Order: sequence, then structure tokens, then C-alpha cells
Amino acid sequence: MRFRSDPQAVRGSIAPLMTPFTADGAVDHDGLKNLVRWQLAAGSHGISIGGSTGEPGSQTVAERAEAIRTVAAEVGDRVPIAAGTGSAKLDETLELTALARDAGIDAALVITPYYARPTQDALFVWYRTVCREFPDLPIVAYNVPSRTAVDLAPETVARLFRSCDNFVGIKETTKDFEHFSRVLHLCGRELLVWSGIELLCLPLLALGGAGFVSATANIAPAACAEMYTAWQSGDHERAREIHYGLHPLVDLLFVETNPAPGKWVLEQRGLIASGHVRPPLITPTEKGVARITELMAEGEKYLSPADGFTVEGKR
Repeated sequence: MRFRSDPQAVRGSIAPLMTPFTADGAVDHDGLKNLVRWQLAAGSHGISIGGSTGEPGSQTVAERAEAIRTVAAEVGDRVPIAAGTGSAKLDETLELTALARDAGIDAALVITPYYARPTQDALFVWYRTVCREFPDLPIVAYNVPSRTAVDLAPETVARLFRSCDNFVGIKETTKDFEHFSRVLHLCGRELLVWSGIELLCLPLLALGGAGFVSATANIAPAACAEMYTAWQSGDHERAREIHYGLHPLVDLLFVETNPAPGKWVLEQRGLIASGHVRPPLITPTEKGVARITELMAEGEKYLSPADGFTVEGKR
């Protein structure tokens, strides 16, 4: 939690971990530790747990909290940890945020409350409540309207940024690129803005974004990290080369509902023991596997090596 007092350090490629399950559906904490070690070895600039890619909606608060504890203990203070602690219910959000804070996270990633479709005033009250409950913990909004059916407007983000000292950033998972620009225009670059849309990760850096929380980092962490560092060092051509090189792997992740395709890849490469996803998701179909295999071959150059991180029984 050494980055908690300096949220501006939470920059770069923040890997949003998939939550591995055993073949019978239990959370696989050994697999989760293995993924953390692999991510750190590959150069990811931070770790996120409990976002959409981690299947939080299929887990209990206790399961989510225990996964956060596992990740926090494995990471230590080596890189920042941003934990997804949001829910559709305020009491669950506050409970999980408190548990995550005590586990040592550096920032809480709080999704907009889904299904209810609250107004912008209601969203402001929601986030202000979370911020006031945890004044010493950096709070980051997670805006993903394709999954929540509500969009956190740039004006509401700016209102929160002005009103709450610990409201420090937003993960924008919207394909409306104007939205990114309007948020930064209204708030200034002091607000940390991360892209959760894979093919907007690089473009956001040109606007002054802080980095990205991209599902692609689950299978190509080294390439995602290098894309950020190349851009920041002024090697824009190399950053663009990686951006376009990652296209097949981005497409792979969404052949069927994320994270099922990515988990299949991690299992095939021996990084997790099982590609199990919890209902209502299913493992990739035969047709899906065929397409995933094709795309994996196309993007093979950018897949991070699994050597030294294969789990027991996998190679």
C-alpha cells in the first residue's frame, strides 16, 4: 500500500487479472498467485483484481475479498494494486472496499451501480458516499456502460473531482473516444484516466491518459507494458507497431464473452490449471476454439513466454 499516498504513481499497463477457478469451480488461489508472479516478471506496471475480467458478479463478497488478500500478499509493495470493490448494492460496495483497504490495496476501483440505471445526480451521491467513507483511500470510478446500462457523464466526473479530494481517477471502458477527451478537458490531467478499451489504450496516451487496464495484458503483459513505455520514451513508432501487432489477440479475447477465451489460452499455455468460467458464462465452443486458435497463431509474436510459470500438470 506504499502507493496509496501517491496515486499519481498508478500509471502504465495495469493488468486486470482473470480469476482462475479449479475444474469444479472453486477460486484457485495458487493459480492466482502464479498469474501475479508471471505478470510481475513480464513487467506489468500494476495489478488489478476484481474488475469485469475477474468475473466478480459470480463471486460472493467473501470470495472477492479473499482473492484481493491473495493478490495483495503476493504483490507486496512492488507495484500498485487497484482492486475492484464495486457492486450493485451500496452496503456490499462499502463492505468490500473496507476489506480491500485493510488488505493493503493502493486504490479502489468502483464500478457504476448496474441494472438500476441511476441518474447523474444519483451517481454523484453514490461516489461521494464511497469517498467520504474512505477519506484516506484513493477512489477510482469504473465506467463501463456496455455492462452496467449507465454512463458516468464527463460533467459528473468533474463534479466528483472538484468535490472529493480522494476521487483521483476513472477507468473509461467506452468506445466513445470523445468521452475520454471531454473528461480530461473538464478535469485536467491531474485526474488519472485509464482506458479499458483495448484498441483505445494507445490513443488515450496522446490525450494525456495515465495508462490502461487492458484485458490483453492477461495474455500479452510484456507487450502491453512495452507499448506504454515506448510511447512515454518518445518511440511512438514502436508503440504503434505493438498496438497493431496486438490486434489479433484483442480480437481473440472477444471471440466469445470475456474472459472465457483468455482463460482457455491461459490453460493451454499452462499458466492456470483450468479455464473454468462460472455461470452464466461457458467455456468456448468448438467453433470458438477454432477461431481463438487462429488468432493466437496470428498474434503469437506478442504472447508473453510462459516458461518457468507453468502450473503442476501443465506444460
